[in-house]
Amino acid sequence: MSTARTTALVTGATAGIGLEFARQLAARGEDLVLVARDSTRLEVVAGELRAAYPVEVEVLSADLTDLDQLARVEERLADRTRPVDLLVNNAGFGLKESFLVNPIEVEQAQQDVLVRAVLRLTHAALGPMTERGRGGVINVSSVAAFLPRGTYSAAKAWVNSFSAWAHGEYAAQGVTVMALCPGFVRTEFHQRLGVDRDSSAPRPLWLEADRLVRDALADFDRGKGMSIPSKRYKAIVVLTRLVPRSGLQRLQSLGRK
Repeated sequence: MSTARTTALVTGATAGIGLEFARQLAARGEDLVLVARDSTRLEVVAGELRAAYPVEVEVLSADLTDLDQLARVEERLADRTRPVDLLVNNAGFGLKESFLVNPIEVEQAQQDVLVRAVLRLTHAALGPMTERGRGGVINVSSVAAFLPRGTYSAAKAWVNSFSAWAHGEYAAQGVTVMALCPGFVRTEFHQRLGVDRDSSAPRPLWLEADRLVRDALADFDRGKGMSIPSKRYKAIVVLTRLVPRSGLQRLQSLGRK
């Protein structure tokens, strides 16, 4: 039986879903490369994980909106001497204001993280993975991808489409690419967005990050190309395919209060 250690690289690893991925992957015995902007917080999280689990934890401070800093993460993923077996593209943020209220630079920064970084990091990771004949990518998308809710939803729709294509393209070469589509999750996301979490969505729609990640990793282990958490969100996705576009547009305000 192989005793080879495996390594996972997680972006946006200091909070929310990314932090939960880091914890659960460490609990599974995976060495980690943690990527986030805040170097101080990265070191704190890395120290906590090293103390709790017998794994190696590397930190890589990078702002994914900056091409030079993004390139450093790409280089780490492409390093054949220190292979990364799983890439979790989790980093991201939302915008509270509407498209024309937001400065275009802010909108561009969001797209840089949600689309450009996912594209470039996946490209960097897939080369070595396909050469080895094993590996995987989890792209954290959103149920918002199925709804017409501005540029965030548009970016996540791209993530879903890109992940579905890559899953079909590279599964035969031993690489699983999966889109994870959570709904409302109890993390810092809405606090950073500047909205009231308690009133932004009905209580039954809120998910816990630990259960979300546990179920996502189980779906990934089964080789699924998409993971949608909970029966209620699976039902919502089905409904989005049945409800007319005009009806879906009435849901645009959900989560923005």
